Amino acid sequence: MPNILEEIVEQTKIDLKKRKDKVSFNDLGDMELFEQPPRNFGEALQIENDVAIIAEIKKASPSKGLIRPDFDPQKIAGQYQEGGASAISVLTDEPAFKGSLKYLKIASEEVSIPLLRKDFIVDPYQVKEAKAYGADAVLLIATITEGSQLDELLHATKEFGLQALVECYSEEDIEYVNFEHVDILGVNNRDLRSFEVDLHRGIELLHKAPEDMVLVSESGLSSPENLNLLFAEGIHAALIGEYFMRQPDPGKAVKNMKSELQKLI
Repeated sequence: MPNILEEIVEQTKIDLKKRKDKVSFNDLGDMELFEQPPRNFGEALQIENDVAIIAEIKKASPSKGLIRPDFDPQKIAGQYQEGGASAISVLTDEPAFKGSLKYLKIASEEVSIPLLRKDFIVDPYQVKEAKAYGADAVLLIATITEGSQLDELLHATKEFGLQALVECYSEEDIEYVNFEHVDILGVNNRDLRSFEVDLHRGIELLHKAPEDMVLVSESGLSSPENLNLLFAEGIHAALIGEYFMRQPDPGKAVKNMKSELQKLI
């Protein structure tokens, strides 16, 4: 595991302990949004003759710093839905990405399309927490889990009526994942050691997944040509954050990319 990822995960564990002290595991089930009927994240990503877009609400990143100074998660969520995004990813990690669970709740109350909680999830508490703040799915990063930990987190997603996007970075991650319990596989195109983006490497890894898996390409995607390559390779969806967040109107950027993609397909 790269040092930066180790540091983020260690900080996540420290912050998680503080949140557990404030709100118990049982108390999460009493929160208003916990009983909200889940929206089908996986189904939303399967569109005939198209590549579904998971548009990300992302204020900052460790490598790029502040990405969007005029950050309004409610407005951005609405723009994404209006622009034709199939789902929205909300970064909730605070120290490294300046995210917040509040942003997830705000987005859930604003839109009707499925929401993914994107964070460094290492404990079933975080899965139940995602449900309590309005998520329909959670990101589970294979490389930060060990032993049976990923299976335990997948069990928690089903227990709380959520879906999981399982993210891999390498062939070792792909071999580690028990695909009997996975429906949606994502591959991060960014090498976490060099931070270089290689879309072709990501596609190659996605092709190692079993049949009938919903496939998601993540990171470094910024053009209709990128999406057209995914379409040609049978990839169902693209998770795009930084590119949209740097546009004056993120929703229009989604709409334009979808329109330009259809001209290429």
